[in-house]
Amino acid sequence: MKANVLIGMLAWAVQAAVPAAAHHSFAMFDGTKQVDIEGTIKDFQWTNPHIWIQVMVPDGKGGANEYSVEGVNVSAMRNLGWSRHSLKPGDKVKISMRPMRNGNMGGSLMSATLADGTKLSGGAPQTIGGG
Repeated sequence: MKANVLIGMLAWAVQAAVPAAAHHSFAMFDGTKQVDIEGTIKDFQWTNPHIWIQVMVPDGKGGANEYSVEGVNVSAMRNLGWSRHSLKPGDKVKISMRPMRNGNMGGSLMSATLADGTKLSGGAPQTIGGG
């Protein structure tokens, strides 16, 4: 009977872990590339399951392109030194990211360098398998 209970508990634990592992794939990002952008913060969304940074990047023609940059969860960002006040609309920032594979203007946050030179890690793996 103890063996059946143990097997049942192990089966439940494995099933419970599968959704957590499948929560987010980094497959949409190109882990073989790094893109650096410089621009002005449009919006900083301090939300779970992932934070988002909207950055307006000059296009060299008098306009700007909006980039959507995804970070990790709020708890992990706090552990990396971030707060909900780290960025605000109008702030100048340099973002390093793993770009979207499909060419869309966005990526996975590697780091952000603030106007005063402060560099904050973004939590994205420095290298991601797959290519």
